[in-house]
Amino acid sequence: MVLKILVTPRSLTEAPHPAVEAMIGHGLDVIYATPGKLPSEAELLRLVPDITGWLAGVEPVSPRVIASARKLRVVSRNGTGLDNLPLTDLKARGIMVRTAEGANARGVAELAIAMIFSALRHLPYTDQGLKAGNWPRRRGIEFFGRTVGVIGAGAVGGTVARLASAMGAKVLAFDPARPELGIDPSHFRWATHEEIFRQADIVTLHCPPSRDGQPLINVEVLKTVKPGLILVNTARASLVDELALVQALDEKRVQTYCVDVFDPEPPAHPGLASRPDVIASSHIGGYTEESVDRATEMAISNLLSALGMEQAAAAI
Repeated sequence: MVLKILVTPRSLTEAPHPAVEAMIGHGLDVIYATPGKLPSEAELLRLVPDITGWLAGVEPVSPRVIASARKLRVVSRNGTGLDNLPLTDLKARGIMVRTAEGANARGVAELAIAMIFSALRHLPYTDQGLKAGNWPRRRGIEFFGRTVGVIGAGAVGGTVARLASAMGAKVLAFDPARPELGIDPSHFRWATHEEIFRQADIVTLHCPPSRDGQPLINVEVLKTVKPGLILVNTARASLVDELALVQALDEKRVQTYCVDVFDPEPPAHPGLASRPDVIASSHIGGYTEESVDRATEMAISNLLSALGMEQAAAAI
């Protein structure tokens, strides 16, 4: 019997990836979701009944979908986040869950840094003004000597902290695990959330959502931030209370919100992304040639190993 593998990440459905196609050569039947789009629950319900393995992206997966996947043995994410999956239902069924740890860390970290520089130098404002036939000039701020707060210092946040420190910023970081980041202590220290929000010129989020589902950035937090804050979110939309953020932007307590993640995706228009004090991108943090390759190869290797195809996994 040929095992069926469902592929749903947008980066893999919009164009064939060699590592995905290689599974066909190992005798697997590869099924793709609609190219370049997050599959709906209705589409997933149609696709999952006969699949054995699932190469999954960030699409929301309901318990109903898992209940319909009667033959499913493993879900392999092409990233690290699992908040889109009904983990309780998967565990109850004994379905294995695998993640591609750190595969897209550099891509996401570099986007966060790019967004920070765009905000400091008002690049979207200048670009749009020139395209409109104007000669816009708004005084910027240099990155060197700024205080950067990093919430979550795992693979992505740790990379951001190292890059920021190397470019002359003072880094304050929060992470319960406090991993060794190899940063000169003269440019780095661990801090509490409260210290970071009070002292940082820039705060960048690289943490999972809270277990209770409450946003990390809320009305109370935004009342304590250093005026003119640049806030960067390449992690999860649910980390930020959007209504509280809009108020903080209107009151200029937050100068610029840089965001790569929305709920839903794509977001409603006009909305937060249409504001001139928001720099927005369409969930492209891990969407680089290198990150896609690393994440895809790791996710497929994890999937094949979970299915007992170690020799095929080693060949990916």
